[in-house]
Amino acid sequence: MKRNSLVLLLGLAGFIVMADNWVVSPILPAIAQSVGVPAAGAGVLIAAYMLPFGLFQLVFGPLADRFGKSRIIVGTLGAFSVATALLALGSTIPMLAGIRALTGLFAAATMPISLALIADVVPMERRQQAIGSFMGISFLGQALSMGIGGAIAYLLNWRGVFLLYGAFAALVTLVLWRSLRTAAEGETRNPKAPVLRPYFDLLCEGASLRAYLVILFEGVFLLGSFSYLGTVLSERFHLSFLAIGGVMTAFGIAAVIAGRTSAAVAAKLGRTRTITFGLLLAAIADGLVVAGSGSLLLTGVGVFLLGFGFMTAHSTLLTVATEFARAARGTAMSLVTFAFMIGGAVGTQLGSRVIGGAGSTAMYVAYGAGLAVLGIIALPALSAASRELEAAADQA
Repeated sequence: MKRNSLVLLLGLAGFIVMADNWVVSPILPAIAQSVGVPAAGAGVLIAAYMLPFGLFQLVFGPLADRFGKSRIIVGTLGAFSVATALLALGSTIPMLAGIRALTGLFAAATMPISLALIADVVPMERRQQAIGSFMGISFLGQALSMGIGGAIAYLLNWRGVFLLYGAFAALVTLVLWRSLRTAAEGETRNPKAPVLRPYFDLLCEGASLRAYLVILFEGVFLLGSFSYLGTVLSERFHLSFLAIGGVMTAFGIAAVIAGRTSAAVAAKLGRTRTITFGLLLAAIADGLVVAGSGSLLLTGVGVFLLGFGFMTAHSTLLTVATEFARAARGTAMSLVTFAFMIGGAVGTQLGSRVIGGAGSTAMYVAYGAGLAVLGIIALPALSAASRELEAAADQA
């Protein structure tokens, strides 16, 4: 029960962080109008968040290994809640960008350090299900963010979005602070943990390096595909932000379901084949998005399958990565999240260029093909890492 509560609480922290990550996009025009700048001029708010969010992944991992993962999670989530609420007071773009950068900085700790904490306290035989549940709840926040943000902005205003998000984050922080002292029994820490050496070791080891490269390209093609689903739904079917959020919920629901079932799939297929299976499902999902140009139902099925394929592959990759550096799991999982988010940033930027030159259909064809190729390559690339993990599980 303690472990289940821990996964749920950490999932709620991931939910609000991932929701906050994407909420600016639908309310950007309202922010721009409020502070008297063109919508393009307010786009800096997105970059101001993403840059520290990506870079500080690498900072919080070693800190968590030294000072304790639960301390870092509670401290950064508390600071995140304050920074998020302060955004409601912003009156100029530079002021908002500065506060948004702080929000991204503190948000960077939640996902990787939560995964490292789960790896510390959940035994191997239940770890993939726990990781899948955590990731499913977290990405439900991402999938719902546009609808939630649009609805709050419609009923209140854009400032109300950040006030409510900040209040929810503060509530989760309080509950985590009261609960982690008992729920996180078994957490590891090393006051003398090195800062840079674990990164060097992880990238010099062939098995872990190949896994990180797979995660990097998974971010390129999967997050790149996810990023433009809202645009596709708007252009094809002229849906409102609220309706787009409703369709995008299918991604989050599928991710939650896959998070609960991926461990059983991995037990039958093996972890490497499960990763390939998930990536190929995601490739098929991109194909359904292409085929569904005139059908909202078919496009919606593609959205659902993309979430299911993503979580099937990603939760398995994360489980493999938890055994790369048992004494420095915070560092190992920070590098996972860093690789995934950098890949997502590259995939989103490349997707923008492809869409601008050839249209969204061409992008989904290219990214679907990329996912299929990556799924095939993952079989031999990850075989050594998977064998190491299975050997560790047998020893345990």
